[in-house]
Amino acid sequence: VILEFIPYKPNCAHSDIIFSHLFSTVPATMVDSQNLVTDNVAVVEGEVAVISCRVKNNDDSVIQLLNPNRQTIYFRDVRPLKDARFQLVNFSDNELRVSLSNVTLSDEGRYVCQLYTDPPQEAYADITVLIPPGNPIIESREGQVIEGNETEMTCTAMGSKPAATIRWMKGDKELQGKSKVEEMYDTMFTVTSQLTFTVTKEDDGVPVVCIVDHPAVKDVQAQTYLVVHYKPEVKIVVEFPDGLPREGQNMELSCQAKGKPHPQQINWVKVDDDLPSHALITGPDLYIENLNKTYNGTYRCFAANSVGESYDDYILYVYDAPTTTPIPTTATTTTPTTTTISLPEATADSRAGEGAPRAVDHAVIGGVVAVVVFAMLCLLIILGRYFARHKGTYFTHEAKGADDAADADTAIINAEGGHNNSDEKKEYYI
Repeated sequence: VILEFIPYKPNCAHSDIIFSHLFSTVPATMVDSQNLVTDNVAVVEGEVAVISCRVKNNDDSVIQLLNPNRQTIYFRDVRPLKDARFQLVNFSDNELRVSLSNVTLSDEGRYVCQLYTDPPQEAYADITVLIPPGNPIIESREGQVIEGNETEMTCTAMGSKPAATIRWMKGDKELQGKSKVEEMYDTMFTVTSQLTFTVTKEDDGVPVVCIVDHPAVKDVQAQTYLVVHYKPEVKIVVEFPDGLPREGQNMELSCQAKGKPHPQQINWVKVDDDLPSHALITGPDLYIENLNKTYNGTYRCFAANSVGESYDDYILYVYDAPTTTPIPTTATTTTPTTTTISLPEATADSRAGEGAPRAVDHAVIGGVVAVVVFAMLCLLIILGRYFARHKGTYFTHEAKGADDAADADTAIINAEGGHNNSDEKKEYYI
């Protein structure tokens, strides 16, 4: 009688009670949902949930949908429940599909699909309402971090269901934090993650990102940038002269320092001695006039900021001024020649840690010059002796015929031409 009465009176006030009582009295062993199929639904709060009751090989049996309180929402295509948020999407012999708009947390629970067969069948669709967390909040223990110290950050995601998970990224590297979950009212959760790490100066300006993972939302994150303070980095640069410093030249050294905050104090000193009297300090630059070897030593530049102090050293070694040595010449008919002897120069840099400067060996230079001068003198002596031995031969006709004379008077008398030819006598010099 009940099965015949309900199709004609679907709005009967007692129908929900009757059918609920009927199915609640069916033993659990008799429930067979083999031909009745439905799906669980997860929906974000405020959105639309769709519940589908599907029948395989339906034999014209009646389908109805009940809420978690076992009140009939739809009986076939009729809605007895006075809740306009439920709307019929599809009704056929094989499916009853219903939508629920503007879902709230109170709508969460187990919905029942019923099929009037013999024995009756039930299938369950669990609606889970997802509540996304609020925007995450990053807090840092200190706004400015000093290089080498640890920093601590916290990220909080409030009021979510289920509990969210939090990940950390520093630049392109993922870091592991420690999370704490607190349950609030109505099964809502607040998650707090704590991150601790040691910072370096390379971390300055690097973004730190807190990423919140939750099934209701995607790409929820908060970001902050590291501000790292570090002590100065100092480097001494030689502005001039180019090459090795020599006596009589001027020198300028520049102290280049960078740090965070920027160094406000730069000082020049000479280690274990006073700065030369001709030294002039202008800001970060040290200027020294008319170098000489008394200025040799280690010059140090200090730079300081609120974090600390650093320095760099420059070792000055002043070399001799460049010179040339001429070769002595002699007063001969040959063209005088001057030979310049180039001596190798030390190439060591005068910066600390790059090797000690090498002095020029003056004894070696003197020895080379002496050998060259001695060789030239020997050559001149040899040439002089050669020319002295080949001065020439004198020829005269005064004694011509003297070889045949018996004595000197005869030789004079027999001389060709006698005294009459004396004007014809000539001397030859070769």
